[in-house]
Amino acid sequence: MKPQNFLIIIGTITLYFLFELFNPYLKSMTVALLLAVATNSLSLYITAKIPNKFFSSLIMTIILTLVFFIPLIYCVFSFATLINNIDQQALAKMLTKLESWVTLLPNDFTLVKEQLMEAIDKINIKAYIENLLSFGAYLGKNSAKFILDMVMILIFYFFFNFYSIPLSNYFKSLLPLKKEDASALFFESSTVMSVVLYSILATAILEGFLFGIFISFFGYDGILLGVLYGFASLIPVVGGLIMWLPMALYEGFTVSSTNAIIIAIYSIVVISIIADTFIKPVIIKFINLRVVKTKANINELLIFFSIIAGLSTFGFWGMIIGPAMVTFFISIIQLLKKFSNEYSIKKVDDEI
Repeated sequence: MKPQNFLIIIGTITLYFLFELFNPYLKSMTVALLLAVATNSLSLYITAKIPNKFFSSLIMTIILTLVFFIPLIYCVFSFATLINNIDQQALAKMLTKLESWVTLLPNDFTLVKEQLMEAIDKINIKAYIENLLSFGAYLGKNSAKFILDMVMILIFYFFFNFYSIPLSNYFKSLLPLKKEDASALFFESSTVMSVVLYSILATAILEGFLFGIFISFFGYDGILLGVLYGFASLIPVVGGLIMWLPMALYEGFTVSSTNAIIIAIYSIVVISIIADTFIKPVIIKFINLRVVKTKANINELLIFFSIIAGLSTFGFWGMIIGPAMVTFFISIIQLLKKFSNEYSIKKVDDEI
């Protein structure tokens, strides 16, 4: 047997056992690595201001914790508490009012009335409450695991930042590409991922702040609902709708239809139109030109499907893994396009 074949067999077997060894941490390591790549531009900026790699990596980890993980932990625990304190009588009142509204519909809409009444009759509030309480218990039961995952991500994120230069140089040396091509692949991936991450986070913070401040005037927990709205806005197109529509319906059925209309108008005009349509492109443009200093055009529909696919395949952390995989693929396509253009130019020169 050739020595190379022997080493390949031994290496494959070792790789399998390494995979088994680190399998519980692979998702945390992957998310941490992708976050480190996506925040590379900010890390370089902080490192330029604070040359000490340990402190600059620590600052990056603290920033990630404050911006992303602390709101997420607060959201999980508050949501679990909110579920356990649901007012069953308020839900019953909503259902009764909805039934009275349907009854008052004109006879011209008989078919619609029949369908709505049939749907209302199938609603079992007690069963829904039991399901929600079961979900709240599930959140409480798995919160410890969720926090442990976040702690592991932060630890790996710190070390990926701390050893970013030697790690990137090592992996570039393993790629069967020229040094400049390997650097271009990393740079393209980092740029595109940075634009996606910074833009969705900036948009989530802006829209969550606008909704949280506004909804607090109606006596609700503005911090919790603002954080929930921020995470909901990460899902393009329909994100904000899944937050403000239930709130408007709840106000309309339990308090007053005026409050429901005000919530709907504010959410549509101020957040969906002004913030999402006019302010969001300005934020993305600012990030493109000032933060990553490289223009990167990402189709919003592509981001939408990558987030949905990531969530359905990898769970919550797929929100990061999905767009990262798509942007990495786009970077590879761009590099292949470059190779194709260089080959075409070389072929023309040879013919001449």
